[in-house]
Amino acid sequence: MRRQQGMRLDERYVPYLQMAGLYHLARLNDRWFRIDEPLLSAFVERWRPEMHTFHMPFGEYMIMLQDVAYQLELAVDGHYVSGCLTGFHIYIYIEGGRPAWVWFKEFLGVIPPSSQVQKFAVNCSWFQKTFGECPEGANEDTVRRFARAYIMMLLGTQLFADKFGNHIHIRWLPYVARIEEMGSYSWGSAALAWLYRCMCRVANRHVVKLADPLQLLQS
Repeated sequence: MRRQQGMRLDERYVPYLQMAGLYHLARLNDRWFRIDEPLLSAFVERWRPEMHTFHMPFGEYMIMLQDVAYQLELAVDGHYVSGCLTGFHIYIYIEGGRPAWVWFKEFLGVIPPSSQVQKFAVNCSWFQKTFGECPEGANEDTVRRFARAYIMMLLGTQLFADKFGNHIHIRWLPYVARIEEMGSYSWGSAALAWLYRCMCRVANRHVVKLADPLQLLQS
């Protein structure tokens, strides 16, 4: 039994999470989640990549956008999430022509040490240590920085986790940079597409670890 991640949900983040459309996801993250490994293994064994469906004793079943909207309360309409999942390492600059780490310092207020960085991904333990507790009496700018970090954690460990779950990619910086606009994106569609992709990958007998929104798959 575990939580997806150990950063505490601070009440001061709530307005930003609501703007981003991720408040319900944050509430789920703040509670313990019991992983049913035999159940997840059974889902993997019954997944058919060519059809994107589970073959059950009662017939075929697939996870749909309605399931995502109901279980995670994520938007399934709106702008599509683009340019976040592949090829980020090719682009050392992001919007505005500034290096990615310049953006990181501008919007999160600190640069991680090189020992905590793997290409463009930051060690989760450093993230938790640095942004785990927002200081008492922090001004609005500081709270906003910590809220951005919390949202990056949600995206990197709950919706779009890798199979190890120990790094947070900075591909999410362009989104948290405009936190007021995040609610206009179809995060539910992106999460479902990522789930399908991960299921197709783990269906390969040479792949031994599963990476996807485990709460969505299990529920």
